[in-house]
Amino acid sequence: MNAVATPISTKTVTSADIQAGLAAGFFGGLAEVLWIAATANEPAVVARGVIGTIFPSMASSSNAVALGVTAHMLIALALGVALAVGVRWFLSKVASPAKAFAVFASLIAIWATNFFVVLPIWNPEFVTLVPYGVSLMSKALFGVAAAFTLIGMYRRSKA
Repeated sequence: MNAVATPISTKTVTSADIQAGLAAGFFGGLAEVLWIAATANEPAVVARGVIGTIFPSMASSSNAVALGVTAHMLIALALGVALAVGVRWFLSKVASPAKAFAVFASLIAIWATNFFVVLPIWNPEFVTLVPYGVSLMSKALFGVAAAFTLIGMYRRSKA
């Protein structure tokens, strides 16, 4: 009896997906942190706002800034993995420029959903911490950093 080779399903999560996603999330999250640090009047207030949105009682903690940055980076890592898996599952046959655009567009959609739907209900004060343009650029920078990281990681894994 001849064994028939079955290809690996494109709907599985591989260690390459996790690695690429963690790298994309790290560099995307870092791009956001650096942008906010450079442009916000009080970046510590933004970090306190992040942790305060998730755990309101922690916003006034002496560790609130560190907790806010940590929470932001954990969310960024999870988002990076979701992007990596999504790119491979849904765009495996698409050229790299389209994948990069899809990642970028996903981050813009996430920003719009967060700032116009979720945050106004969950924590309206957070929306006022930085101007919309600054927060939009933050997500755009995440998108660019994540897109380049994912494309580079997947190219390297194919070589």
